[in-house]
Amino acid sequence: MIEITTNINWLAVVVGAVIAYLVGWIWYSPKVFGDKWMEGVGISVEGETKPPLAPMIMQLIATFLLSWVVGVTATHNAFYTIILIIVTIVALVIAGGLFCQKSCYAIGVESGYIVVMAAIMIITQMIL
Repeated sequence: MIEITTNINWLAVVVGAVIAYLVGWIWYSPKVFGDKWMEGVGISVEGETKPPLAPMIMQLIATFLLSWVVGVTATHNAFYTIILIIVTIVALVIAGGLFCQKSCYAIGVESGYIVVMAAIMIITQMIL
């Protein structure tokens, strides 16, 4: 447990997670990728006024966990390890999307967001 909690830059972890999460709000908004992404995954939010709470909470938790992993790799100077982890996550997102028969556009939006999140978190670790 010590290797994942000691010497972690918790400020960078939290700031990276918050920024990445907020970028997600923009990324999946109807004005950016949201409408076409929803079409590509086969969901409709007609009549919805608020985003669904459970997925939003789970996304926040997952975003924090990814930021924590980035923080651990930063602490141990394991840049290539985080790159491998991100590539693995992207491959899993693509595989899951293909199994669910999502559109290529939707898979690209989801995969792209993972890459953007990771970049934000890595840059935050470098700056803070």
